Amino acid sequence: MDDMAGAGTHIPVISARDAGLVACTRCTRVWPQGQERCGRCGSRLRSRDDNSLQRVWAWWIAGLIAYIPANLYPMLTTSTLLSTQQSTIIGGAVELFEMGSYGVAVVILFASVAIPVGKFMAVAFLAISVRGARRHSDHHRHLLYELVEFIGRWSMIDVFVVAILSALVHLGSLVEISPGPAAVTFALSVVFTMLSAQSFDSRMIFDQTGPSE
Repeated sequence: MDDMAGAGTHIPVISARDAGLVACTRCTRVWPQGQERCGRCGSRLRSRDDNSLQRVWAWWIAGLIAYIPANLYPMLTTSTLLSTQQSTIIGGAVELFEMGSYGVAVVILFASVAIPVGKFMAVAFLAISVRGARRHSDHHRHLLYELVEFIGRWSMIDVFVVAILSALVHLGSLVEISPGPAAVTFALSVVFTMLSAQSFDSRMIFDQTGPSE
């Protein structure tokens, strides 16, 4: 009866730090706090990365700076016998809409605008949330971090498309497609935001105290 009565009670959850443990960030092996290096892979053991947020904001700002010219300069340059046409990310998507390629246009806008902007907002939210009062669920914030990590690999779709077109569409002197300057800055922006997300020490999410809403 006691077991049944206690089945509905809330069981407190403690962190590894509260339990006197620290996990290796490279091989995930758990060791007692106070041990300096992992006995499995030799990596330095740190309960928290004190410089994590500094690197997060440094890479975040660098990614934002690179993302601005990525939307202002041409992503693709198409040269024919009669003319040369340059297309930005949004301009190219608009042209695809006008041509009736709605699905491709939506994919480009989603991968090149929605995902990068969403990543900027998500990483900034996580970095700010661990410094203020605990107002959001730890579980939901950790899920958001995992989502940012997962979708990061799909952010290069525009660069992949440009690279494939540049390699395949070379019809002598008739048509030539080459990447524009925005391809470089967009790739840099993606790399910088990925480094920003990877620099974030997700263990800090569980360090705050107080009721969550």
